[in-house]
Amino acid sequence: MTVLWLGLALTGVVTGTVFLVWGRAAIVPALVFGLLATAIQLAASALVRPVLEAPDRDLLRRWAYGMALRLGGVILFAVLVALWRDVFLPLPTAIGFLGVLVPLLFMETRLFR
Repeated sequence: MTVLWLGLALTGVVTGTVFLVWGRAAIVPALVFGLLATAIQLAASALVRPVLEAPDRDLLRRWAYGMALRLGGVILFAVLVALWRDVFLPLPTAIGFLGVLVPLLFMETRLFR
């Protein structure tokens, strides 16, 4: 649950920040990709959590699935920016995604302690 609340809070902060810099056009991409990053991190955490005490092979397999989800977010970013650049401005979209995903990824390291 901490991932959810932190992700939502980070999404709000990032969206507000890009709004102040780029205006109304930056709200949608930052909000969409902030929520996407939160959903990806929730799914990745849910994949890893059950196998924390399992053999390393199982843990690494699930961790790799989580990394594949994150890579899917990067690919989705590239596709949407390329196809709908008028809606998904590149920099606000990237800040919305990375500004939420990276702090949540660092928080995930607490699971491995």
